[in-house]
Amino acid sequence: MIRINQLKLPAWHEAGAVEKKAAESLKLSPDRIQSISIRRQSLDARKREGIIKYIYTVDVALTDGAAAEKRLTARLKNPNITYVIPDIYREPDAGEETLPGRIVVVGSGPAGLFCTYMLAHSGYRPILIERGAPVDERVAAVEHFWESGELNPETNVQFGEGGAGTFSDGKLNTVVKDEGGRIRKVFETFVQHGAPEDILYKSKPHIGTDRLRGVVKSMREEILAHGGEVRFHTKLTDIKQDNGRISAAIVNGGEEIPCALLVLAIGHSARDTFYMLRDKKLSMRAKAFAVGLRIEHKQEMIGRAQYGDDYMKLPPADYKVTHTCKDGRGVYSFCMCPGGYVVNASSEERRLAVNGMSNYARDAENANSALIVTISPEDYAGTEEADALSGIEFQRTLEERAFQAGGGKIPVSRLGDFKNHTITTECGSVVPSAKGGYQFADLHTILPEFIAQDIIEGTEAFDRKIPGFGADDAILSAMESRTSSPVRINRGEELVGSIEGIYPCGEGAGYAGGITSAAVDGIRVYEAIRRKYRPR
Repeated sequence: MIRINQLKLPAWHEAGAVEKKAAESLKLSPDRIQSISIRRQSLDARKREGIIKYIYTVDVALTDGAAAEKRLTARLKNPNITYVIPDIYREPDAGEETLPGRIVVVGSGPAGLFCTYMLAHSGYRPILIERGAPVDERVAAVEHFWESGELNPETNVQFGEGGAGTFSDGKLNTVVKDEGGRIRKVFETFVQHGAPEDILYKSKPHIGTDRLRGVVKSMREEILAHGGEVRFHTKLTDIKQDNGRISAAIVNGGEEIPCALLVLAIGHSARDTFYMLRDKKLSMRAKAFAVGLRIEHKQEMIGRAQYGDDYMKLPPADYKVTHTCKDGRGVYSFCMCPGGYVVNASSEERRLAVNGMSNYARDAENANSALIVTISPEDYAGTEEADALSGIEFQRTLEERAFQAGGGKIPVSRLGDFKNHTITTECGSVVPSAKGGYQFADLHTILPEFIAQDIIEGTEAFDRKIPGFGADDAILSAMESRTSSPVRINRGEELVGSIEGIYPCGEGAGYAGGITSAAVDGIRVYEAIRRKYRPR
């Protein structure tokens, strides 16, 4: 396979231009090319030579085979044209030890879903349990909450089929390297189950919350078709041990599900589960995470700032900004949602958290992003050796303040009023695109002052990069507190926790940060199980 990097074309090029440009780069007639596949597409908005360009990486197969491909790349001597063997995902061989019982996977977010999916395909007959509802029922419950304010603590934006990512932008960006082809495996699986095919090559792939719901439902159906079980409204409430090894999962306060292995893909918001596991002496520790606010601007403003007058010809513009504050802390954007909504993402009574969400089309009026500041155990607990769950209590305090400030609705403020410590009385040009209702409030009553000041300093710095970012009528919303898990469940080299047979997995356990990395960790846990055990 020949890989061509840095293949550049105008952003609004015609169909077939990629194939034509690839043939020209290789100095070949098109009939010598058997196939061309796009491996990566990114947008260069710097307007060099006066135009915005797409930059492609493509893989080319020739009609006369690998030997000819190697000769051609050697002859061209172009550093952007190389012979490659694509990294294809390969499963490990099954271990010698026969699995002594069933595998129970807790949580149907990307980590638990992919772990279960791979186990089912390999004949392990896993049982996936999820405290929330299946996706169709879950959507109805969430929309009812947004309309009425009546929260279901077990089925909401955090809990239910697909996990927290189901009510998000479905972003698949990750800084994790694709060792062993796992990321490609994740993306190909998503496409097989209804995700847009362009996630296989876009530099910032996303599925959209509207399409992601169908994807997770389709994956569940395939798990069932391969001998797995999926049980909703089934909450892990206790565990049973036998001589230091897991022997059963206790669900819904009493039912016992015998198991030889327990995969804990519980997500970052399963606070009651973390407390139960700590009481059972499962080793865990507090970790750094980030908190802050959401900021909304007109999507049109972001588009013009990023692309100029060409913004209407291009996909909705996004951004990623970072700044080191005078106090040495970093403030940065996170989970940016072009053309999206700020959503009430609460999962506990009288506590309020927000998140961002976009459909695949990203066609809502506003862009939104989290503006967050990283905090450590020293910040929220006063000591590096903090209680493992002290970060959860810090989150809860902030969410309680947010609930009180907004009277149960999302508390919002214009940026200018936030800077001046005044309460907004009316919106400017930016009107909140909120799911769940909003209420003007003084956000300083919610945040620790050092975080508030870092966010103010950050918006001023970001305005110098994206003119208009720091406008007074930009809208801030609280409380962005669920960026990642405040807890890490310790695990060893074979990915087993301190109780034999328990596999901590995914974002909630502290080993991922987003849909893709969580799904990859689910695959890694599957591989660890497979290397040790063969199916019964």
